[in-house]
This record gives sequence, C-alpha cells and structure tokens, in this order.
Amino acid sequence: MVHCHLMTSPVVIVIPARMASTRFPGKPLTMIQGKTMLERVWRIGKAVAQATHVVIATDDEDLKAFAEQLGAQVVMTSQACLSGTDRVAEAARNMGYESGIFFSLQGDAVLTPPWVIEDVLQLMLSDPQVLIATPAVCLEGDALEAFLKIKKTGSSSGTVVVFDAKGDALYFSKAVIPYSREGQDREIFRHIGLYGYRFETLQQLSALPEGRLERAEKLEQLRALEHGIPIRVVPVNYRGRTHGSVDRPEDVVFVEAVISREGELICPSA
Repeated sequence: MVHCHLMTSPVVIVIPARMASTRFPGKPLTMIQGKTMLERVWRIGKAVAQATHVVIATDDEDLKAFAEQLGAQVVMTSQACLSGTDRVAEAARNMGYESGIFFSLQGDAVLTPPWVIEDVLQLMLSDPQVLIATPAVCLEGDALEAFLKIKKTGSSSGTVVVFDAKGDALYFSKAVIPYSREGQDREIFRHIGLYGYRFETLQQLSALPEGRLERAEKLEQLRALEHGIPIRVVPVNYRGRTHGSVDRPEDVVFVEAVISREGELICPSA
C-alpha cells in the first residue's frame, strides 16, 4: 500500500481496468495499432499536465504484472467493485489518501485527448466549490447530423447532458434533449463519460444506493443528481479529433482507423 497522507492536495488519475468484462473479456490487453489498450490509456494519463500520480486500479494479478512492466503504478482493488466509480473510490482509500482530486479515466478511453482531461482538472483546481466535474462536447454540423441519425434508430449509444446557467448538470439522458418543439436550432451537448471527483464526494457517492433514474437510463452519474450532489459540466473542444472508446471487439477496427487517419495522440517516444 502506498501512503500519501503528506501530500497537500494530490491530483490523481485513476484508470480502472478489468479483465473480466462480460462484453469483452481481456479487454485491457487488446492490441490497438501495436500497443495494448491499457498502455495507450496510461500514456494519455501520463501526458496530463496537472496529474501528480497516474495509477491503474485492477483486481487482476496478471494485469498488475503487465502494468508494472510498463512502469505504471498499480493499486489492487477487490472484485466486489460494481462500477468504475467504486473501483476509483476504493483505490483512493487503498492509497492512503484523505483528500485531493481523483479523475476516473476509463481503461477503454483510447481516443481521449489529454487536453480534455486538463480542462476538467483546471476547472476543479480553480474552483474548490466544484465537487464533481465532467466534460461535454457541443455537437455541430456533420457530427450533430450523424448523432441525430443514430438516435432515430433507437440506439442507446451516446449520452446527452443539459445544464444550468452556472454549468451544473440538470439531467443526463440517452434521449436527445432538449426537445425542439419548433424544430429550430438547439444546442446538443454530448456527454463524455469521464469524471473528476473530490475525495470526500467520491467516497460519499460510492456508498449511495442505486437511484431510480440511474436504473431507468443505466447512467451511473444520475445517482449524484438524484441525491442532490451537483456535477459541473465542462464544455471541451476535441480540436478536430474523433471521440470514441472500445466497448466491444468490433470497436477496435473503428479506433484503429481513427488513429491511422488522425495520427497518434501521444508521441510514441513519450
């Protein structure tokens, strides 16, 4: 166990990684353009300017051994973790922290630009009142058309967020909101499922029961809103990069095509 009580206010990127994914067993070690998914995500985390630590949280000994060969710091968590949030919360406790910012970087988020994470962390560092922060992208042009088209087919892929004047989330949904009664232009923000948490809020959230809306939409972040914990939405710019992650084996082809077309996010030598 790593004891870090002495750090003033750490900023820790935690990458939850499971080998036993039901939809995609062994996912973290899947090769993507010559590198494992886990290495790619770890290198993205390492490129984030504000991060004091980047750790991989897993319950798998083989994955731990592989990550340590990369030079990564690993925290073991129990197999009882039901979600990535639970794993990040346990990792924070197991590392001996009692405060700080913990950013959950999903182990399949191989196309996440480091500056997107930096924007979220910057907001949390500049405003101590923000307990949870998460990025979103304003969809425009072709991206908006493609998103609306896929939603018309009843697809549950892609989540939308609406937020108040201060930037706090009002609701997250798999449906396209806001509804446009007159058919006029509307701002649609696609939610990016990454989160920065304050230590205390992370522990509080992890201890709360599943919420009614969370169960209906299958969106874990609604648990916070249902219990009155605000989530600050940070509009981010992908700067022309394509958003995507690997949920299923067939997504690997898509991600590899993006990397071939747009180039690497992180220099191979980084």
